[in-house]
Order: sequence, then C-alpha cells, then structure tokens
Amino acid sequence: MSFSREIADYLVVDLEATCDDRGTVPRDESEIIEIGAVLLDGRTLQPKGEFQTFVRPIVHPTLTAFCTELTTIAQGDVDGAPLFPEAAAQLAAFGAHAVFCSWGAYDRNQLERDARRHRVAMPLPSRHLNVKELFARAAGDRRSVGNGRALGRVGLERTGTHHRGIDDARNIARLLPYALGKVAIPA
Repeated sequence: MSFSREIADYLVVDLEATCDDRGTVPRDESEIIEIGAVLLDGRTLQPKGEFQTFVRPIVHPTLTAFCTELTTIAQGDVDGAPLFPEAAAQLAAFGAHAVFCSWGAYDRNQLERDARRHRVAMPLPSRHLNVKELFARAAGDRRSVGNGRALGRVGLERTGTHHRGIDDARNIARLLPYALGKVAIPA
C-alpha cells in the first residue's frame, strides 16, 4: 500500500516518557520527556528537517534512575525544558500538514494522553500511519517486530542511541520507504 503520491510530507515522531521498573510511575501517569521528529518529503522520502525538544514533566518531575539509564536523558535536560503545551505547539508548527507516523500506536496514544492532561488540542492531525504495522505487511510477516530488528532485516544498522526520541525517529524514517513499499524488503 503506497500513500506517498497523495501526501505532501510525512512526519516521523518518536517520544520518550517518564517510566520506572518498580511501578512508581503508573503507565497512565507517564509523561513525555523528549519529542524527536523527522520531516520527510512525501515524493522522495528524503529528510527535509528535524525537530527535537525535551519536555518538563509535572506529575513525576523527578526522573527515576531506571528512566535515566534507559533513555540517557538526565534530570538537567528536563528541568529547564518547556512544558508540554509549549513543546506541543512547536511540534504542531514543525509538522503542519504532514502525516503523523510512528513505530506502533504508543506515540500517538501518549501524545493524546499528554494533550488531555494539559487540556490542549492534539498537536498532530488525526491521520496516523503505524509504520510498524505497515512494515510487517510489506515484509509479509504476520507479527510485527521492533525497529532494531526491522533495520537488520533490510540490512541497515541502528544509528544513534536507542530510546532517544530524535535518534529513534531518524531510524524509523529510514524504514519508511520499506514500509510504504517504495523499496523492496529482502526475503
């Protein structure tokens, strides 16, 4: 299935959020702490620009050791960062008129949760492409895989730091041509 003929731009988004492995940050209380996004030309699927910001959490303002270790995001990164409403407005301006894409539904759901928490509009349009599902279909797989395994499947190595929004967005953007059927996935 190909969407690129009708789409001006794609916006690949990856979020990092507060978390803990001991249950001190319940899933419904997790908050975005980093937004990474890559804007791709809908015709060429080449990057046109990038957006990255840290976001200051308010429900659990102190990052857990687990969260810092997982994401490499330090307390100092979020302490001086904008609150979600400001970060969301910046993301909305950057990705205006682009189709929102992410690896799975988590990022869309977390954006919606934070928008409700802060009583602001969803910063990205309701049209969302789940690149993880598209990739699985294009690969002929019944089950979807993580983006690291997907990169390996097409012969690409992960770049940057895993669980960093901007780096993961860059890697997902590299998989979009395969997910859209523009580049064949090796058997």
